[in-house]
Amino acid sequence: MLTLPGVRTLMVLMFFARIPATATSMALTLHVAIGLGRGYGAAGLVGAAATIGIGIGAPYSGRIIDRFGLRTAVVITTVGETAFWATAPLMPYELLLPTAFVGGLFAIQAMSIGRQAIAALVPESHRRAAYSMDSISIELSFMIGPVVAVALATQVSTSVALQTLAVGCVAVGVALFAFNPPVRGDEEAVTGERPPRREWLTSRLIAVLVIGSGALFVLAGTEVTVVAVLRAHGEVEWTGAATVILCLASVVGGLVHGAVRKSLPQVVLMALLGALTIPVLFVDSTWWVVALALAPASAMCAPALAATGEQVSRLVPAAVRGEATGLQSSAFTFGAALGSPAIGFVVDHSGSPGWGFVGAGAGGLIVAAGAALLVRRSPAPVPKEPAAQPS
Repeated sequence: MLTLPGVRTLMVLMFFARIPATATSMALTLHVAIGLGRGYGAAGLVGAAATIGIGIGAPYSGRIIDRFGLRTAVVITTVGETAFWATAPLMPYELLLPTAFVGGLFAIQAMSIGRQAIAALVPESHRRAAYSMDSISIELSFMIGPVVAVALATQVSTSVALQTLAVGCVAVGVALFAFNPPVRGDEEAVTGERPPRREWLTSRLIAVLVIGSGALFVLAGTEVTVVAVLRAHGEVEWTGAATVILCLASVVGGLVHGAVRKSLPQVVLMALLGALTIPVLFVDSTWWVVALALAPASAMCAPALAATGEQVSRLVPAAVRGEATGLQSSAFTFGAALGSPAIGFVVDHSGSPGWGFVGAGAGGLIVAAGAALLVRRSPAPVPKEPAAQPS
């Protein structure tokens, strides 16, 4: 897969391009809670506003790519997001709250751009390996971005952290514009009108998106629960180390998923992610034991996300791939946005913070069951769009 033209360059580019995106939530939270002194509840509202904006903006950004090309979308989002991060340190909280929503609308969709480019560069026979590598790359980006945001916000200032994100957005936008990764394969020249949404947004595709959303629900809920469990044991300072263990387990799972000839179906991966999370309720020990107990569930993370990207690329015609991958990003975003508060409520209102693992895992199992029913309603895959004939 890595010997295919353009793939290695794409993987390196997307790894660096996604680092600013992984730092945004932490930087914004620390700026509101510490820099503005408004507390974590107010910070959560700003984060929610930005998250909603990102979720709504992703499919529209993809639609612009479908109609006008990648560079047009990159210019619009780079200007919009850079303007937000550059001016955010100057705003009072009352102005920052609604502006965060607008900033989210204009966020550079590096996650979905990478997935589109993989579908364009990599033949279907190698896409499992490519999307697995992509999921691993995202895990590695998440091991860097939040750490840098915390270091800048706590050791320098929260304003400098936000301004650094503005610089990062400019760098990402320029790199994407210059490299201009393809979003259509050579054999996928699109002619004629876009197919109506009702033709490609089938119950099977909805099931794929629901599973992606459910996977992020489980992951976000697990993160909240890990923090609560470690805090109850007086080991909250080891949260970063525990996160590294979980990321490494996900990386291993992604490598195995990409290497095998035939992996588990997406619904099964989702069910395993949920089922393997629940038993961690019974692990009442130090931080590294909790992290190791979560490792089997974490190993399902990258495969579940990779399978989502693979299925989206397979089920939609090339003419609407941008909008479809934007919907995938929206599903991920809303799943994470729902998982944190929902499982946080479970943690706050249960006798032990470990019940958060049960809530997150049970949510994953419910999603897997619902997705399986949707798949049964649409057993036949969408036929492939025929390649354009040379003139």
